[in-house]
Amino acid sequence: MKRSFTLEYWLDENWYVGRLKEVPGVFSQGESFQELEENIQDAYQLMIEEEKVLPYPVQSKEIQIKV
Repeated sequence: MKRSFTLEYWLDENWYVGRLKEVPGVFSQGESFQELEENIQDAYQLMIEEEKVLPYPVQSKEIQIKV
């Protein structure tokens, strides 16, 4: 299954740095844009794999936050 995400990126000196807008905490960098894309995919996959092995049951609840 493939999902689409928004990769926000910028140049920091000579490095491409980016994050997935829809997934807070998934950041990476690369010496080229292609390397950044590969690294951000790896970072996302690592996050997904880590969530699969939580040692306790996870519950969720929708809440409202005043903005």
